[in-house]
Amino acid sequence: MHNLFALLALPIALVAGAVVPLQAGANGALGRALGHPLWASVVSLGVSAIVAVTVMLVLRVPAPDFALAARGPAWGWLGGVAGVFYLTAALILAPRLGSGPFMAAVIAGQMLASLALDRYGWFGFAAKAATPPQLLGAALIIAGVISMQWPAAAGLAAKTA
Repeated sequence: MHNLFALLALPIALVAGAVVPLQAGANGALGRALGHPLWASVVSLGVSAIVAVTVMLVLRVPAPDFALAARGPAWGWLGGVAGVFYLTAALILAPRLGSGPFMAAVIAGQMLASLALDRYGWFGFAAKAATPPQLLGAALIIAGVISMQWPAAAGLAAKTA
């Protein structure tokens, strides 16, 4: 069963990753049309809420117990703050850096944060040390970020010289 889950989950995760740069581009265009990136954040999150509520209604998801949620860890509410930060950063940075370099930096940040979350068991994750292949993978991702930024950095250095 675990192998079947991985066989199905990995392609879905790849598609989920593929829509992230599309989201950055769409939200960038929306931000320009609305006159400010933060307006695009508000509208995008509003559309997300409408779609999520519609899906929950179709799936007949029961109403949450907000009293129970309020007794949970305070950091449980940080997802919305993180979402606004990421969305706004994507709106501002992706058009300037380019989709590839921006996404490379995002993926490197995700990988480094994930390794720390796993290592120390923060935010509800089980504590487990990174393996050498995982550390090598993270180093390769960081090398990828550097190589994605190298042409831009070299062009900047040439302009200032």
